[in-house]
Amino acid sequence: MRSLILLGSTGSIGRQTLELLAADRASFRVEGLAAARSWRELLDQARTFRPRFVALQDAESAALLRAELPAETALLAGPDAAVELARLGDYELAVHGIVGAAGVRVSAAVLERGRTLALANKESLVVAGAPLMALARERGATILPVDSEHSAVFQCLRGENIGRVRRVILTGSGGPFRTAGEHEIARATPEEALRHPNWSMGPRITVGSATLMNKAFEIIELHHLFGLERERIEVAIHPQSIVHSLVEFVDGSVIAQMGPPDMKGPIHHALHHPDRAPATLRGFDFRAFRELTFEEPDLARFPALELGYECVATGSDSGAVLNAADEVAVEAFLREEIGFGDLVRVARRTLARRPGFDRSVEDLLRSDAAARELARAEIAALRAAVA
Repeated sequence: MRSLILLGSTGSIGRQTLELLAADRASFRVEGLAAARSWRELLDQARTFRPRFVALQDAESAALLRAELPAETALLAGPDAAVELARLGDYELAVHGIVGAAGVRVSAAVLERGRTLALANKESLVVAGAPLMALARERGATILPVDSEHSAVFQCLRGENIGRVRRVILTGSGGPFRTAGEHEIARATPEEALRHPNWSMGPRITVGSATLMNKAFEIIELHHLFGLERERIEVAIHPQSIVHSLVEFVDGSVIAQMGPPDMKGPIHHALHHPDRAPATLRGFDFRAFRELTFEEPDLARFPALELGYECVATGSDSGAVLNAADEVAVEAFLREEIGFGDLVRVARRTLARRPGFDRSVEDLLRSDAAARELARAEIAALRAAVA
């Protein structure tokens, strides 16, 4: 049996992972589960999978959970509970579905131990890609991408020489405003931004899909995961979300990884890598695959995309700053404190004032904290200007 820990077990990635594990109980042993504050759901998961550890970030929720846990399950509690689980647990694989920059230290803890990291926390590589990739090389750890686009590239490159890649094309649905005009986009409400046409995701990622900021982050991730410079990274709008990404080789051949818009496919691939295990997941379907179209992204309507390329070219703490600014701006937008058109404006202005701390993971997290204050100041200035 393969032992694993699941970080972010009550989120979207965590729930889907547990559904896959429940269908294949003979192949996996769940060593630990980590969540932020959803203690009742975590308790149900612990009763089902009987892990040796559960970790809960919120102290008040942890106090409620403690009395209800199975006797064989130990509780780790507090802000660093997930990091503690990653350091203590006896596991081969860590499935990392925590959302936000809070997941960076957890990734570092897994890689420090030389374990395999199935990574759905995009912020880890956006914020601290260079030191985390160096740490993985130093400790002999493996990073398996779980984002559908990066999992697709990973699968297309299996057995291939990265030097023979002409370019990688990341696909994106275009979000809910793919055909909207600039003025309509600028006036969009949170409710409209959260209506993703194909995927069911959390609010921050869904808003990022509407601005294409999510795709900007994926450009940064792709650069770190595969060592690709900006000239070999392109984006195509693909409204059907069937082709998850494409790799074009120097001889003109193009390989694509395809499947319905369902995160269980990439998760299943990571759980069983390097094998391809049988699954009941849907494959080719005439109705779903009958029309596949591609469009060039419109940078005038979706300027966030260019910020991803800027961060690849700039390096240093630019990814950490961009991510921090976007997290703060999306929260303000969802509270209706700023408009949709202000999201990229806040990110760009914050990026222009980046602190420049970049020698280590901790340095980059210092930049993250400083950038959040800069972003809040930008938001305050925007609000004051319209008051």
